Amino acid sequence: MPDKSSLSVAPGLLIRDAVEIDLAEIENIYAHYVLNGLASFELAPPDQAEIKRRWRAVRENGHPYLVAEVEGQIGGYAYASSFRSRPAYNNTVEDSVYISRNFLGREMGRALLEALIEECTAGGFRQMIAVIGDSKNHPSINLHKKCGFEQVGMMPSTGYKHNQWVDSVLMQRPLGDGDNTPPKLD
Repeated sequence: MPDKSSLSVAPGLLIRDAVEIDLAEIENIYAHYVLNGLASFELAPPDQAEIKRRWRAVRENGHPYLVAEVEGQIGGYAYASSFRSRPAYNNTVEDSVYISRNFLGREMGRALLEALIEECTAGGFRQMIAVIGDSKNHPSINLHKKCGFEQVGMMPSTGYKHNQWVDSVLMQRPLGDGDNTPPKLD
């Protein structure tokens, strides 16, 4: 895993591993998107105990869970999780990136996603998938394009939230050698 201090991309911005004390702010950031947006298909925000359970599960599965910190404030977070549970998917991860509404427009999402890509590549993963809620979620779609993702699909009307049908956009990028060589087998 790369040294987190080398992942700081701008003065005052530090990308580091999420720790338990960060979970309250992660809960607040995510709750905003659950209640007000279409990026997440959850209908009710999970409580801090559930956020903690998810954070532990990500880390126990050997995936990175990062936060962006500016002057002691958590401005966003990103993590990778298993794309699917069957063993053939062991080399593929799915990313999640959420930025506090107080820090939007500062390239924090890009810094987090680039750091997440770097960590997943160093961890030997070969593909990263983004499942983006709402085909009109241009900030997330554009963020992923800037980080080397290509749209590989769009599933119409896969969710129903805020009294409307919502699409899911699928984007993908290779990590490391991608599919040019076989993965390392245990």
